Amino acid sequence: MTLFWPIAALVVGLAVLTIGGDLLVRGAERLALFFRVSALVVGLTVVAFGTSAPEAAVTLQAALIGSEIGIGNVIGSNIFNVLFILGLSAALAPLIVSSILIRRDVPLMVLGSLAVYISLLDRAWGKLEGLLAVLALVAYTIWIVRSSRRESALAAQFDEAILVQPEPETSTLRRLVTDLGLIVGGLALMIVAARVLIWGAVGIARAFEVSELVIGLTIVAAGTSLPEVMTSVIASLRGQRDIAVGNIVGSNLFNLLFVLGLAGVVSPNPITISGKALWFDMPIMVVVAVACLPIFFDGRINRWEGFLFLFYYVVYVVYMIMIETGSGYLSPFRKMLLFFAAPLTLITLALSIRSALRKHWLAAADDNE
Repeated sequence: MTLFWPIAALVVGLAVLTIGGDLLVRGAERLALFFRVSALVVGLTVVAFGTSAPEAAVTLQAALIGSEIGIGNVIGSNIFNVLFILGLSAALAPLIVSSILIRRDVPLMVLGSLAVYISLLDRAWGKLEGLLAVLALVAYTIWIVRSSRRESALAAQFDEAILVQPEPETSTLRRLVTDLGLIVGGLALMIVAARVLIWGAVGIARAFEVSELVIGLTIVAAGTSLPEVMTSVIASLRGQRDIAVGNIVGSNLFNLLFVLGLAGVVSPNPITISGKALWFDMPIMVVVAVACLPIFFDGRINRWEGFLFLFYYVVYVVYMIMIETGSGYLSPFRKMLLFFAAPLTLITLALSIRSALRKHWLAAADDNE
């Protein structure tokens, strides 16, 4: 009887998340048509920023009370976004990655991750760092929206997949209000559903006497990313794969620059970070961001690469739990990762990059002929 309500919360939360995600993706598609910008830009901005609202709420609340859980939530969410959400989306349906995303947004995500990591080497995140991060996101958003509208005609010549065709009918204010209503309504449903789902998951974890620390390391970061999960998965299944990939990259940039930046601005004291998070979790976040470059290089995320991301997320969570619980299997697990999993992954990625380069060279040779 004790588990009835938590389990019911999980079921209801998942159902409402699915409905909200479908509304959000539909609204984003229609909004792209209305403003005649690419679906990628909508995914990088409106969808990404909206689905990151739970991370913003948790992180800002934590900053106001001086808790470290906020910065941990950002780090954990960024890892979860790439390894789990992008991995799951690609496992369900191979994703096409636009050339603009590879050249512009993914490198910016890597630079943003590195910049935040370097800024936190003194184990403090203050108002100056926060303000600079927020200004960087504002500049980025203005830049990509202007670039999309200015270069839409040119984009069709080298990457037709990212361009949304103009709406044949005249757009009206009523249509715009409807589109925004779908986005806001879907987002509101997803935020409420995410809170219900987190409550149910925590209730089940406590019923089985799982420690609060393990709950925080897994459920909080994953729970606040549930809107991104449903949005990217539904977008992938509906064929809006630019929204699926753009949502993840945009969400990570939003988390790093706006969520963490605003937290630094509003926090009464500099936000501190533990040594473990600085030397273990943050390097993992940076490595995960860097790993997107070779994976995205050939313009496609295949199913096996999606499963590889999912595998490494499971490895990350298991390793994290082993560290916190002082497991006796930690040393053998490290050796397995170091001498088997890591070399096998590097060899696989090298072969994938080689294959992608070979395709580019053959295509260039054919064009020259």
